[in-house]
Amino acid sequence: MRLSTSLGAVGIAATLVLTGCAGANTDSTPAESGAALTIAKPDGAITTESHNPYLGDSSASKYGYAKVIFEPLALVNPTGDLGTTPWLAESVEWNDDYTELTVVPRSGVTWSDGTEFTGDDIVFTFDQFLTGRLADTSGLKYEGATVDGDAITLKFADSKYIAQSRVLHTPIVPKHIWEEIDDPNTDPLTGEGLAVGTGPYVLDTWSTESVTLTANEDYWGGDLAVPELHYVSYGDNAALTTALVSGEADWAQAFIPQIEESYLAADEDNHFLASPTAGAGTLFMNLQTEPFDDPALRQALAWTIDRQAYVDIAREGASTAIWSATGLSGLLEDEILPEYQGEEYEVDVDRAKGILEDAGYTWKDEKLIDPDGDAVSFSISVPAGWSDWNTEQALIAEELDAALGIEVKVDQPDWGGWDAARQEGTFQAIIHWLEDTGNAYGLYTSTMDPKWIVDDRAQFNFGRFDDPAVTEALNTYANASSDADREAALAVMQAAFVENVPAIPLGSHPLLGEYNTRNYVGFPTEDDQYASADPTQPGIVQILAKLQPAD
Repeated sequence: MRLSTSLGAVGIAATLVLTGCAGANTDSTPAESGAALTIAKPDGAITTESHNPYLGDSSASKYGYAKVIFEPLALVNPTGDLGTTPWLAESVEWNDDYTELTVVPRSGVTWSDGTEFTGDDIVFTFDQFLTGRLADTSGLKYEGATVDGDAITLKFADSKYIAQSRVLHTPIVPKHIWEEIDDPNTDPLTGEGLAVGTGPYVLDTWSTESVTLTANEDYWGGDLAVPELHYVSYGDNAALTTALVSGEADWAQAFIPQIEESYLAADEDNHFLASPTAGAGTLFMNLQTEPFDDPALRQALAWTIDRQAYVDIAREGASTAIWSATGLSGLLEDEILPEYQGEEYEVDVDRAKGILEDAGYTWKDEKLIDPDGDAVSFSISVPAGWSDWNTEQALIAEELDAALGIEVKVDQPDWGGWDAARQEGTFQAIIHWLEDTGNAYGLYTSTMDPKWIVDDRAQFNFGRFDDPAVTEALNTYANASSDADREAALAVMQAAFVENVPAIPLGSHPLLGEYNTRNYVGFPTEDDQYASADPTQPGIVQILAKLQPAD
């Protein structure tokens, strides 16, 4: 499963034309050639200017414009074919155990200040983690580089099979500028000439209301159809939706309730794409407490909860249901072992009741009674205001009461109370996301791996599942040097998940994107998910390279 890919420079046919403002387009108004694109977020004004791509709270990171200035070695698609596209590297190749990455720097690339981009910039970027100049917040455990002609081999302390994107998406920065920065962990890069990258756009103006970037005239990928980007942040989703409908904003990532009526119906050029990922919205159950310490109950729930209702009602279509007994979504179908192919849950109340009866459960006054004679009830917790998962709470409560006679109490605390309970294990059930590694490991480590429990506080595996054989298999999968070893480990993990039902994935966790095609076409679509349509993801540079003026 070693990856070896090579692509030439991305060509962009469209030429630069005069800048204009993006606006709503009617039947009598032609597409505005050369219009700016306004990319919006619903996060409120950002008051502190910082263009440092390594700082999560910098304006460049929060707005997302760091992605179009500083580019990575390669782009890992989190949806579609889950493939890898070399970017600043002409080729990328992992060794058998994924502890070494060999890259060939792309030729003909210059930094936006005109300086030539070379392999020295790649080595310098990663060496900052080695020397401690940059904090290794991504856990790369980089150990150094060797150079052989044009090829650079980056070495890591452990396998990066489950973390390939964290390596490949590391922003590459210019040595000639960053070697003069005293503390790259804190420097905002607001000084003259510091925000220099290889990306398709360069910083023009910054304010708390908007950030403007203009096309990099010497971009290695060729001419860009969009001459100018405006990054704007609105106060909330409602304000953002209004801006999208009016044409004040062109492109965004947000969950918009009733999106058909509130956005899509407003203009035939408005589009919405929900791109499934390997992650999933998942029901986590506390396996250490009643009633979830009984696997029979967990199995009964898995045959009762309606995943399609989660997709259609809670997520308003912005997801895909997960029915496989393995817990894996359709994107990871290739990792479902032959013995579990086609083994899927469905809503089968009779089967669920049979499982419970065999385990000693009974019913009294239409309420489920456990083998000890107590009525079965539990609470399910999601922070207040998480509207999609709040809706799913109500759905699960209704489904389990009607089908099995289980009382489900809906708990909607503030974030702080919810966060403390999930870490400390004082909840009964929660809905949560998964660690998305782009492969089966993400689900199984998130639900069955003790490594996430540190000082009795959980970051994942909230149910605190613990089986030494499964733990060994997880470690083997993450560090294997052959597909055969990885598949053998996968068999252990999959069997344990199917048998124990430690969690119940509901639907794929999507990346969302709203955009209009009044002025430009070439965005990802449901039929061509070469990237997600989320403009905050690294793949935005790939999208901007493909955009062309609308007819």
